[in-house]
Amino acid sequence: MTVHLFGIRHHGPGSARAVATALGELQPDVVLIEGPPEADKLVELAGSAEMEPPVALLAYAADDSTKAAFWPFAVFSPEWQAIRYGLAADVPVRFCDLPAANQFASSGGEGRRAASIDPLATLASAGGYDDPERWWDDVIESRRGGAEPFSVIADAMRELRHGDEPTGREAQREAYMRTVLRKAIREGFERIAVVCGAWHVPALELPLPPATHDQRILKGLPKRKVACTWVPWTHGRLAAASGYGAGITSPGWYHHLFTAPDQITTRWLSKVAQVLRAEDLPVSSAHVIEAVRLADTLAALRERPLAGLSEVTEATRAVLCGGNDVLLDLVTREAVVGELLGTVPGETPQAPVAADLAAHARRLRMKRDVTERVIELDLRKPNDLDKSRLLHRLRILGVHWGVPATDERRAQGTFREMWRLAWDPGLEVELVAAGAHGTTVLGAATTVMLKAADSATLADVTAALERSLLADLADALPTLLQGVDTRAAADADVGHLMAALPALARASRYGDVRGTDTAGLAAVAGRMVSRVCAGLARTVHGLDPDAAAAVQELIDGVQDATVLLAEDVRAQWLNTLEGLSDRVSVPPLIRGRLTRLMLDTSRLPDHEVELRLGRSLSPGTPTADAAGYVEGFLAGGGLLLVHDERLLALVDAWLGAIPDDAFVEVLPLLRRTFGTFAAPERRSIGARARGLADPGAMVVADDNDLDAELAATALPVVARLLGVS
Repeated sequence: MTVHLFGIRHHGPGSARAVATALGELQPDVVLIEGPPEADKLVELAGSAEMEPPVALLAYAADDSTKAAFWPFAVFSPEWQAIRYGLAADVPVRFCDLPAANQFASSGGEGRRAASIDPLATLASAGGYDDPERWWDDVIESRRGGAEPFSVIADAMRELRHGDEPTGREAQREAYMRTVLRKAIREGFERIAVVCGAWHVPALELPLPPATHDQRILKGLPKRKVACTWVPWTHGRLAAASGYGAGITSPGWYHHLFTAPDQITTRWLSKVAQVLRAEDLPVSSAHVIEAVRLADTLAALRERPLAGLSEVTEATRAVLCGGNDVLLDLVTREAVVGELLGTVPGETPQAPVAADLAAHARRLRMKRDVTERVIELDLRKPNDLDKSRLLHRLRILGVHWGVPATDERRAQGTFREMWRLAWDPGLEVELVAAGAHGTTVLGAATTVMLKAADSATLADVTAALERSLLADLADALPTLLQGVDTRAAADADVGHLMAALPALARASRYGDVRGTDTAGLAAVAGRMVSRVCAGLARTVHGLDPDAAAAVQELIDGVQDATVLLAEDVRAQWLNTLEGLSDRVSVPPLIRGRLTRLMLDTSRLPDHEVELRLGRSLSPGTPTADAAGYVEGFLAGGGLLLVHDERLLALVDAWLGAIPDDAFVEVLPLLRRTFGTFAAPERRSIGARARGLADPGAMVVADDNDLDAELAATALPVVARLLGVS
């Protein structure tokens, strides 16, 4: 009986190649791999033709999905090569790390190694390298032949450990590894291969300590029920920048090192050229040839066996990118890291919600892709409508596969939706967590929204109602609607009602667009508007400037919302605003805004508006009050000043009459107001203001210059647009 220990670095192409070669020569009877033993029953799936790395083992506590962990594998992972060898040679493959059932049930320290030394850094320093990654890349990952490295790695790790005993979680892991190894020995396997992290090799060497030693370490460890499955993974998730503890800086480069049969540098820089050409950048064959020469020359000067990532990166920056670091960042994202997404077989066990999502995605032909793409949905088409409902249900569950590509409020109530889709493998955990609410996407989302019906605030329940309508959660709508009506009747705070009303009004439109039954929504919204109208006078009375600004935003929201409601509800709201628009007790900011709304809705004639504006900007009015009135009146755009010369003259005269000391105080308000105008509006206002100061500079249209015949051809179209017979 012999035990062969292959100490590797996770996700290393040189280690993976060496393991594949060594296993082929050894032809072991059993292969033990560092990983969760709960996944032993899933090993067979790795041999499926549908299984393409990168993939990951996902283990999670059955009673608490927040307790979850991933064990990723790429094609260049030594563990993956060991699994594929075992399946091809028809020998048992077992995982030998501490079970996830124990890891999720307790929190142990990482042990002495994590707190004391970095083995790679120590070895790199001994070898004259200041970068541990570069040392390991030169010695192990970039090698493509020669003697096997495992005996040398074992000697190095033995020296680094100095015979010290690990503690905490590290001791538990190694004790369990030895337990699995003893079991394999007892079962009579003659040639046992163990593929594990290089640091653990000295702890697994024969002779093993007594079994009682490890039993004491493992005695009393708590357990939890654990489920395990395969999930797709990405190169981006393998990168250290993603936060993955065993991450590497260049998954795309390592994939290339492992899969390229020859001419490593030439093939890589040709791939980089393709990335740049895809962005319409001029990269020729001559550029590639020169970059290869530069990379090989740098490797020779640095006495490296092969041009590594640092050499090809410097050649890329100097030759292919012309020294442009922005283009180099593009190459890093697209090639050095990459976003390759793996696949798993259809028969892979899945959490119920994840399985339901997969079925919906297949039916709707929605491909999971890590590369962000924008799709446009036409809600009049049944397939697009189903896609929209699915994406909205997933958002309720916290699974953000899709995010609205435009402002969500502007997109709602129309036949068109745009979404940004990008699949993140980490969403698999969210799908597991959603299983606490139901077994399907629809059922889980409905449960979440029913729980939202117990929310304390009216705005929260109204928002939940709106989201439920978007997601077509018919079973949640009656409860949410009743919750909105009950809270609206009991809530005496007009501000709460005003904040909740826009979402409810938008929701009332979905029956026309999505075919959703929204009976009762308009009635509830109408009652809310009545309560707002009854209490608005008290709400706007005697407010300070900050409070007035907040109430103005609420008024604007209700103003937009009432457009979506019945005509009598809209009329009631406008009548209320008209009655408050000229009250002295109303703050100037709100009074100015209400006057503007009355003008926009043709409730006030132009001369009345001019009279009010002139009165508010008269010399006897405090400058701060006048500035507030102007801010409220002009909020939302400056086209009024562009087209109404009389109002522009009033504002211009008022500005010219402000004393110097008062002008400094009012300047921030003016900047805030005029800063919201579009640049063309500001230019037009400035040009007209110069015309007021110098009448000779203004261009006045002469009625006699009008082409009556040409104008007559446009009149029918204008009349039709205005609804004039």
